[in-house]
Amino acid sequence: MPLRILLVEDEPDLAESLVAVLEQQGHVVDHCSDGLSAWTLLSGDLARYELALVDWMVPQLSGVELCRRLRAAGFTVPVLLLTARDGTADRVEGLDAGADDYLSKPFAMEELLARVRALQRRHPGYREPQLQVGSYSLDPSRSELTVQAPTGAVRVPLSAKELQLLTYFMEHSGDILSGSRLRNQLWDLHQDPVSNVVAAQVRLLRRKLADHGLPSPITTVPSRGYRFDADATGSALQPS
Repeated sequence: MPLRILLVEDEPDLAESLVAVLEQQGHVVDHCSDGLSAWTLLSGDLARYELALVDWMVPQLSGVELCRRLRAAGFTVPVLLLTARDGTADRVEGLDAGADDYLSKPFAMEELLARVRALQRRHPGYREPQLQVGSYSLDPSRSELTVQAPTGAVRVPLSAKELQLLTYFMEHSGDILSGSRLRNQLWDLHQDPVSNVVAAQVRLLRRKLADHGLPSPITTVPSRGYRFDADATGSALQPS
């Protein structure tokens, strides 16, 4: 299941690498380089983060102080603390401050992803990798959608963004999702708020399904947004 992640890291090269690796796994990542900005994002309503990767030594508000502030305010977002301070006393201090896990620098990206998966499994909204809605089956581990069509199973390979979009739609099947809600959940905070990025991505996904001979389960609700309808039988290329 893709997560919305806040990365708090002030080393530009490391931050860039982490964002790239996490986005390759289908996650949506926002990045900030200081603790005060992270506190504003994690405690605000603009985005609902499901995981925070926090460096201990970021400026303005340290990672440990950020953890303490979050827990004191009652926020339960899982926090993975990243730091070069790897002594036992440091690990104890970080965990006592409210961090859920601790990863010492330097670390292998494979271990970071394993820690993310472990924290993901603890999340109340965690789902098994396979997501099934009607005749639509989504396999995030393979980035593939399988549709049981009258002529047999049709498999559709998905890009990272298509996987994110379909996962969110299928997890909220039947709900009307506004463009602004989709943009806030699935695109980073620097995306132009008046951009047509959501409509463009929906249009591309519909075209891909049409290329495989499939109708689109994503229907447009005029003036309100979109809805995932597993029983849809209309054209895949309906207006966005």
